[in-house]
Amino acid sequence: MRFAATVEVQLRPGIADPEGATIDKAIAALGIAGVSEVRAGRCFRFTVEAEDLASAEEVADSLGERLLSNPVIERHLTTIEALG
Repeated sequence: MRFAATVEVQLRPGIADPEGATIDKAIAALGIAGVSEVRAGRCFRFTVEAEDLASAEEVADSLGERLLSNPVIERHLTTIEALG
């Protein structure tokens, strides 16, 4: 089966996020109110061939932990969706 995987990577809480801070300041400079606590991150999307949903999630989660993020300062969130 084929699965669409998405791995979102963000800095862990408490880790300085200069990109997010710059975006936060730019939002204020644009005069947009009501937006706060901006955090920047990265998003990776790919297709996984696997026997079932659990196996696909295991592959994607492993990639998120071992390759796509630095587990010391970042956390990742994996989502999987079956493709038609």
